[in-house]
Amino acid sequence: MRLQTKLALPLAAVFAYAVFAQEEKDRLAPYYPTPETVVDKMLQLGELKAGETMFDLGSGDGRIVVMAARKYKAKATGVEFDGDLVKLSQERLKTLGLDKTAKIIHGDALAQDYSAANLLTVYLLPSSNDKVRPMLEKQLKKGTRIVCHDFEIAGWVPEKTVSIDDDGEGRAHTLYLYRRP
Repeated sequence: MRLQTKLALPLAAVFAYAVFAQEEKDRLAPYYPTPETVVDKMLQLGELKAGETMFDLGSGDGRIVVMAARKYKAKATGVEFDGDLVKLSQERLKTLGLDKTAKIIHGDALAQDYSAANLLTVYLLPSSNDKVRPMLEKQLKKGTRIVCHDFEIAGWVPEKTVSIDDDGEGRAHTLYLYRRP
């Protein structure tokens, strides 16, 4: 019995590490909150209008979804992998009374249907943008707008590029607007 106990702890640690490593591998980007000023500029650049459908890939704490629903009156959906961030976002939407027009999906951004989108916002790593590009090319209808924060989508030519010298927090940002042909 002692040998089993001695083996159980290291095996549990190996299993926990394997689960953690798989979750990290599945993530398309680390959580890094976009400053509110940049969120607003992303939605302005994407020309989001009331009643339109927008998705935020890797929605983090839901701030883009909240602003899209609250300020722009859009049907906003975020997709987030991290369960704790999903709960935080969902609670915020409910507290603000936005849960009728906005939602957060707990899941993989690569396993969703974006065909209804008028606008997509993306703040993913370049390698992750490479992963989502083929899916978006298949799913997005003509005219769908895509705004990427800081990282371009390789192989696509931006319609417009906007530089933000200071976000109010001392950091510069670049936004890229794409439109599906």
